[in-house]
Amino acid sequence: MKNCKLLLFDLDGTLLRSDKTISQATLRTLQEARKKGILIGVSTSRSEQNALSFIEELQPDVLIASGGALVKYNGEYIYKAEFSKKETRQMIAAAREVCGMDCEITIDTIHSHYWNYKIDPKKQDQSWGDSIYTDFKDFEEICLKMCVEIFKDSQAKRLREMLHDCDCIRFSDGYWYKFTKKDVTKEKAIMEVCSACGIKTEEIIAFGDDYADIGMLKLCGKGIAMGNAINEVQEIADLVIGSNDEDGIAEYLKDYLNRL
Repeated sequence: MKNCKLLLFDLDGTLLRSDKTISQATLRTLQEARKKGILIGVSTSRSEQNALSFIEELQPDVLIASGGALVKYNGEYIYKAEFSKKETRQMIAAAREVCGMDCEITIDTIHSHYWNYKIDPKKQDQSWGDSIYTDFKDFEEICLKMCVEIFKDSQAKRLREMLHDCDCIRFSDGYWYKFTKKDVTKEKAIMEVCSACGIKTEEIIAFGDDYADIGMLKLCGKGIAMGNAINEVQEIADLVIGSNDEDGIAEYLKDYLNRL
């Protein structure tokens, strides 16, 4: 593929190593890609606020955040898929009805990330952006995404059915499920990016590792799975490279850029 105009990376498990850092080798290859006129993009299920440290480090041309509910190009918002305050309250109520009043929930808004975790996220992941603790009583915010920790498949199925106007995907590294507006996915966000940038999906190389990346890898001109990706992602990818802890991206890009 010699006509790449955008490199698009998931964060956790892909561009980030297990210690939640980006290797110097990867940063160098991204700089080389930029010199050749290739745009750099991030496509993450994290909220923009929870990805700020990496956004500041990378200065991406494209940002897809909150699982596709928020898109920025050259620092400007070009797409938002928001739930109203009423819809947000109804989603929280549904989650608590199905999973119990003490179930753990996170809510992404444009400017904040709300949570009711029993353990401060920063004690587990220092890269986690600033979050606001709330018990979600009388919550009055327009939101982009809700995530719920659900331990039973039967509960997850029931909540999916109750929130049938939402797109729902599970994360593989735990029991968390994300809910965005119906058909709001990373691939839908990519179409918004293509329209804004004037590029085609076949001119994008995308990298991912988890369920939420499957559609993205299928859509783009080349879909690349990390060596640590779940089997379902590796099976649909055009190529499987080294893991996120083995500089898989840096090694691939070094070879790719040398052939341009």
